[in-house]
Amino acid sequence: MLLIKDDSKQCGMAKQLNKEHIQVLCIDDDEIVLRTLVRLLTANNLSVKTSLSPIEALKLLDSFTFDVIICDMRMPGMDGADFFAQAINIAPDTQRILLTGYSDIDNTIAAVNKGKIHAYIQKPWQNELLLRNIHDGIEKTSLKRKNKQLEQKIKAQNSQLKELNNNLEQMVEKRTQQIRKVLKQLEEANEREKHEHRTTFEILYNFINANPYLDGIQAQNIANTCKQIAQALGLDKKHIEMAEMAGYLAQIGLLAMEPALYKKPTRELNENQKKLFYTHPSTAQLMLMPATHLHDVSEAIYYQFEQYNGNGIPKGLKGADIPITAMILAISRDFWQAVAQVSSLGNSKFENALGQLQLYSGTYYHPKLLEILSGLKISCASNQVVGSMKIINANELKNGMVLGHALRNYDGILLLPKGHVFGPKSISKLQQLEAKKPNPFRIMIKN
Repeated sequence: MLLIKDDSKQCGMAKQLNKEHIQVLCIDDDEIVLRTLVRLLTANNLSVKTSLSPIEALKLLDSFTFDVIICDMRMPGMDGADFFAQAINIAPDTQRILLTGYSDIDNTIAAVNKGKIHAYIQKPWQNELLLRNIHDGIEKTSLKRKNKQLEQKIKAQNSQLKELNNNLEQMVEKRTQQIRKVLKQLEEANEREKHEHRTTFEILYNFINANPYLDGIQAQNIANTCKQIAQALGLDKKHIEMAEMAGYLAQIGLLAMEPALYKKPTRELNENQKKLFYTHPSTAQLMLMPATHLHDVSEAIYYQFEQYNGNGIPKGLKGADIPITAMILAISRDFWQAVAQVSSLGNSKFENALGQLQLYSGTYYHPKLLEILSGLKISCASNQVVGSMKIINANELKNGMVLGHALRNYDGILLLPKGHVFGPKSISKLQQLEAKKPNPFRIMIKN
């Protein structure tokens, strides 16, 4: 056996394997043929191993990796066809070239069928033809090797991505499962109700209004403006009602978040907090998923931060691709946020807020919706009565009032159960507790 190894940089082809890598393995029982092959290949900067015996060559395949195997057809003990048939099991991706000094077609067919050779060349060979076949073989083997490495890398990355997605899904599910459970119970309880969507929406709104850091009056203002714009557009009764509900429930996703994200203006949040804050429409969509009859409301809330010019979130929808109820919600929400920020009073407060929005006509907002908004008769909501509930504080309690939803303190401890009928003792006790706290209770009372 002869070994001649080239010292050039090409000998170290990229391959992450434990076996030493050699480009070409030559097998022939004629030592003169092997020496001739070695001279030719090393002169062309190829690394070579040789073997006079097919049996020994099979052992080499266990210890080294090769791009190309060149084997003689006629050898004692094992011919080229039988050798290649066994070599496939050890090195299936290596290119196989058969050398034969005979024109016997049967032997060539046997080599093709048994050894699945990629090329055969007759002796005496032409150097250019042999080198071209070898270089083609090296290139094909290298491509196969790189493809396998890429497949392994993609598989590993897909595994990591799947794990990240699973963790994210678990986090979101944990954050919303309690509210989704309530929704499911509401669905079951209202299954026989003719107007189940209205009942569900009212209870969800009461959750928002009971939160000390969310403004129920603001939600009413947004809802009223959504309804007025939808009516002015000539939408059907269903879409008018859905636009109004979207205004009431635009903040429902915030209930699953930490109060630090919404108890102060968005402009005061840091960048990471803002990113989390703007996921609340997605959270709302997950919460509302069990309430299939509120699909249009959920859609409007989910797309409320899309912009008319296509630069919004979450999908970058543009123009007419944005659901009309989402565009109505966005302009109504931003109008009332602007009203809350301007310092003027009365109608001039509304005019100044409208002027701020008109700066973004055709970019953030649909020009037609701004035109409609400017023509509306705007007024602030003056009470907190929505559907079957009203929200009051402890000082407004009267004997005989019925608690519409369980009342808890600021630490989440249950104070009074749902259905409690207020009397002098419970009223007095709540008033004492409220006097010690910076914010009054928000008590849900049945109408």
